[in-house]
Amino acid sequence: MTIDDDEPRKKITHDIGQDLSLLSVNELEDRIALLTAEIQRLRAAEVKKRASKDAADRFFKS
Repeated sequence: MTIDDDEPRKKITHDIGQDLSLLSVNELEDRIALLTAEIQRLRAAEVKKRASKDAADRFFKS
């Protein structure tokens, strides 16, 4: 059996609290990478939102 590189790869998903006992080490590493990227995305959004809020607070206080 050969693996076709043109076949779409199954999208990695993770549910918080999901049973991890059936996952391989590679699958765990993939999930860690996925969640690390998501944390970075969330932190970037938080920085933008905080900057907008702080700018609005400064504008309305003056």
